[in-house]
Amino acid sequence: MPVSPTYPGVYVEEIPSGVRTLVGVATSITAFLGRAQRGPTDEPITLTSFGDFTRAFGELHVDYPLSYAVRDFYLNGGQQAIIVRLQKNAAVSKNADLKLETASPGAWGDQLTYTVDSKGITDDVAARYNLAKADLFNLTVYEEPGKGRVERFLNVAIKTTAGARRLDRVLATASSLVRVQKKNDGTPDLVGTKPADSTPQEDPADPQADPAQFKKFTGGLDSAALTTDNDVLGDKNNKTGLYALDKADLFNLLCIPPDVRESDTSSGVYQAAMKYCAERRALLIVDSPAAWGANKETAAATARDGLSALGLTGPEARNAALYFPRVQQSDPMRDGQMDIFVPCGLVAGVMARTDVNRGVWKAPAGLDATINGIQGLQVNLNDPENGLLNPLGINCLRTFPVTGRVVWGARTLRGADQLADEYKYVPVRRLALYLEESLYRGLQWVVFEPNDEPLWAQIRLNVGAFMQNLFRQGAFQGKTPAEAYFVKCDKETTTQNDINLGIVNIVVGFAPLKPAEFVIIKLQQMAGQIQV
Repeated sequence: MPVSPTYPGVYVEEIPSGVRTLVGVATSITAFLGRAQRGPTDEPITLTSFGDFTRAFGELHVDYPLSYAVRDFYLNGGQQAIIVRLQKNAAVSKNADLKLETASPGAWGDQLTYTVDSKGITDDVAARYNLAKADLFNLTVYEEPGKGRVERFLNVAIKTTAGARRLDRVLATASSLVRVQKKNDGTPDLVGTKPADSTPQEDPADPQADPAQFKKFTGGLDSAALTTDNDVLGDKNNKTGLYALDKADLFNLLCIPPDVRESDTSSGVYQAAMKYCAERRALLIVDSPAAWGANKETAAATARDGLSALGLTGPEARNAALYFPRVQQSDPMRDGQMDIFVPCGLVAGVMARTDVNRGVWKAPAGLDATINGIQGLQVNLNDPENGLLNPLGINCLRTFPVTGRVVWGARTLRGADQLADEYKYVPVRRLALYLEESLYRGLQWVVFEPNDEPLWAQIRLNVGAFMQNLFRQGAFQGKTPAEAYFVKCDKETTTQNDINLGIVNIVVGFAPLKPAEFVIIKLQQMAGQIQV
């Protein structure tokens, strides 16, 4: 603020530069929806490795294609995933003695056991918590004898007056395995009487351990199959199913593997998910139906004829891309036998890897877009078959000598030649979504600023600096910034009527790089020169 001089001397005043650095958002955070063995339901959980997934949602499981898709994502270069576990009629495991239940539903909880002891509890410890020594105990929870996690909670109590050491509060904060059951009114069901001590044991898997000393959990029930579209989509008002992603700040790619192996995600789910992705500035990765690749001789024709049945059309189709065929992988859960899997997780990983190595404006396809972790494709397409599908907007996975299996298509579902859509290509659409999201978040400071030329100049400066940085990275066409992009915010874009309405209009244009989808080499023989 301006200095008010009152005494003779030197005054120092800091003048704001008007620079507010715009930072680009992440481009390859991938959301996955599906059933899993365990873990929170209808909650978006962010993970950075497949190890994180196994700890939170369980190992690979033949009944849950989601686990394979997430594994494939990280195997192909994925870095950050958001998992939404879906369930239908699953139940938690419970223990009646101490009124405990598992932290998430599923039959996994029936493997849990626990012991209670008073080791190390003294009068001094009890006095620290304003409790009697007889009120405190130690709880040890074993996930799976000899294999899983062991959680130990010291100096806990089940008295309602136990304060910070009350068992339900301690478990809610520190345990990933168990919780205290709740009554019908939502209050914790504290039994009120300290349980008897168990005979101390290091591990229930110890041959010397007395099984009677380890209290068991029972009644866990895995989720039933998700048989209807609503089982996957959930309810928008309650933020369940697909709409649980409303609780996630940002995601860029969406994968919905089929609920049951060798089946399909329904077209109704894909249609709703495509519309949702358009709202959230994300791209939906669509897996081709299993029937398309069932007959290898007629696979291309079947795909061509079956595309319209998916119903993935309209402007929202710019935010979806379909990949065909499915892939062959050895299944470690079936003694390494070969099986067919959907490619959505693989493709999302390739996109993430391409973003890191080249940028979101580079098509996630070509000889560098190799697919890791597979042994083959359900169908090996040739060039004429590829040429039958590519003009329709069906991205093919191909096998080439030396290179191996690669992604060999980069069109959105508005990429059919007949549609002539401006967002025909995946990299062009993803770059536009990246710019939209980055500018949306980076210009929040403009709200409530005085709407006149000083503000407009700041906007032009900051947005221009952001676009210039992308130009220098090779994100746009053109040899000069003027050819590559423009930022306009002045009296022409924001009229006096706009100002009166509290509106500032910013127009940002960019010249996207289109992938070199067709490379044409022209050869000509040189006629012999006639000497004159």
